Amino acid sequence: MATMAATPARSTTPTPEHRLGLRERKKIKTRTAIRDATYRLIREQGYDTTTIEQIAEAAEVSPSTVFRYFPTKEDIVLTDEYDPVIEEELRARPADEPWLDSLRHVMRRALGLLDTEEREVTRLRTRLMVEVPAVRSRMMESMSVTGRLLCRVIGERTGMDPDGLEVRVYAMALMGGLMETSLYWAESGHREDLAELVDRTLDVLEHGLPPEG
Repeated sequence: MATMAATPARSTTPTPEHRLGLRERKKIKTRTAIRDATYRLIREQGYDTTTIEQIAEAAEVSPSTVFRYFPTKEDIVLTDEYDPVIEEELRARPADEPWLDSLRHVMRRALGLLDTEEREVTRLRTRLMVEVPAVRSRMMESMSVTGRLLCRVIGERTGMDPDGLEVRVYAMALMGGLMETSLYWAESGHREDLAELVDRTLDVLEHGLPPEG
């Protein structure tokens, strides 16, 4: 997903990659190589001065291959392979569990499984969202993809129409809240615990604003 608002997620259950054929696994390997090269170059020389040609050379592919996998440089920074994993984890939760409890569990699990490298990537992504308007704009566009995913899962859980107004508003309110959480975390220098910030975000969505003061 475009990172459940910039936060990669992993699973201890087999990911879709384990069930794919050789061709699809090669595609994922190429996408990963392009992303890794991009992150490395951005850390070394900054976002604006990193070019597609440099990324292609570092990933040992052609510029046309980079564009075939990622239409824009912003997409390289933001996309990952985890939408199906999040969807699978949410569907695996008990059917009678309150929806936000399911989401809270999956988010805590995802954040708890991040290794050191993935945490650094998450910090980089969120920092770029704050510092680079093009990245932030692309993130807002990509939120609709994950929002549709959430609509499907919410629809299955509640029996409501996943294309209905209420479900769509709820899902996108959630995505907007998580994006603001990512921005807040980056703006504060990543000093606070992201898992605690996500918990606070879900509390607001569940209970509304806390009492004044």
